[in-house]
Amino acid sequence: MRLSTRIGLAVGLTVPLLVLASGWLLLRLVAQDLRHEEDEHLRQRATAVAPDARSLLRAAAADRPRAADTRERQLYSAALDVGVRVVGPTATFSGGPQPDASVALPARSAGPVTVRDAGHSWRALAVPIRGPRATGTLWVFRPDTADRTQLRLVRRRVVLTALLAAPLSGLLAWGVATGATGPLRRLGRRAAGLDPRTSAARLDDERTGVREVDDLASTLRTVLSRYDEQAARTAEALETARSFSAAASHELRTPLMSMGTNLDILTDHPALPEPDRTEVLADLRSEHARLLGLLMMLRELGRGDLVGAEAFGTVDVAEAADAAVADARRRAPQARITLRAEPGLTVSGWEPGLRLLLDNLLVNALAHGRDPQGRATVAVGVAGNGAEAVITVDDHGPGVPPEAREWIFERFRRGPGSAGSGLGLTLVAQQTALHRGSVAVMDGPDGAGARFEIRLPRAGGALPDRRDWLIGTAGANRSQSSHKDAS
Repeated sequence: MRLSTRIGLAVGLTVPLLVLASGWLLLRLVAQDLRHEEDEHLRQRATAVAPDARSLLRAAAADRPRAADTRERQLYSAALDVGVRVVGPTATFSGGPQPDASVALPARSAGPVTVRDAGHSWRALAVPIRGPRATGTLWVFRPDTADRTQLRLVRRRVVLTALLAAPLSGLLAWGVATGATGPLRRLGRRAAGLDPRTSAARLDDERTGVREVDDLASTLRTVLSRYDEQAARTAEALETARSFSAAASHELRTPLMSMGTNLDILTDHPALPEPDRTEVLADLRSEHARLLGLLMMLRELGRGDLVGAEAFGTVDVAEAADAAVADARRRAPQARITLRAEPGLTVSGWEPGLRLLLDNLLVNALAHGRDPQGRATVAVGVAGNGAEAVITVDDHGPGVPPEAREWIFERFRRGPGSAGSGLGLTLVAQQTALHRGSVAVMDGPDGAGARFEIRLPRAGGALPDRRDWLIGTAGANRSQSSHKDAS
């Protein structure tokens, strides 16, 4: 059922009920006014005939029949349109319209009362008569029927008004509701033509002037926007999963084939000399470590691709750098690793991602940043520069040729002699882009070695438009490249 029809029916039923309720209240008020008017008339008549009733009681008490008859006629003449009844100690005189003498009257009455007699109603007022040789009660009566005609007229008019109000109010409400719900129907037609699966068309921001309709349109736009976002995230997740599978199969093929070859050698040559056997086992351990590292790196890339905005929070960069340096010192106790960090420097970011960025920079520096004597010296710095947090990692290795800086952030690209997975610096570039920052590689501060410089906005936290590092390569958010890692 349409909303306008519902409103029309609701108003068509409600208005007659309100008319009937108002009519009932009106009838009560009219009846009260008429009753008050009747009672006032009875009091006036009682006041007017009270002297004649007193004279009648005195004449009856003095046993003067002729005077009593005269007083009685005078009493009835003064009563006019009301009935009177004078009740004395020895006699009762009555005249005019009044209840039958057999109808019991109240013993006492402080005001007008209603007396019923064979289906008729009377308003009666009792006035005590006291005086010398005159005691008794004067009753004044008036039929309670004159107001009934007026009440019946009012009642009929109320019912007629209610009957007319039902269809008229319903039609009027239906017409008004039809016009008022026009913007809602138009919004429904516009929304019905949208299919997020086949079209990118969405609701335009058209204001109707009806607040509820505009709020509903805004809600629909929000819902569709969230649908688009989730659909994009789902498609991205599916593509990431496919890319993960393809990349894993491609990168795992070589070490698995190598491991298979070594296992075949051990199987086919059980009497293999000990030096050769030791070499084969060392190759197996190396390939196993490479496989394990590769799988871990692929997992971290997948986490970075799928992280949501709700995972972002306030991260203390100095604390993250301190924890990363402490772990690196435990892994390479012979290396000299120093940290200079500005305390209290925070960014809006994903803490596991920032730790991953720092860990891979340190692993890369420890693997490639050794001096000619084989010593590893790494310096980590964390400082603020205006609206940015700057992270630097310096080593004293051979540095990186400028031409190599164009490709080392690409996935599965390894430097000469590298035994890593080729994904460590890809993770660095991914996390830098995820935090809306930039990564640059340059010569070391003293002209030797290399420096990695990460700049992160201190008020950042928004997700980049493109984060699928398993599918493509990192390049949109770095200024220069650096040497490839061994992680």
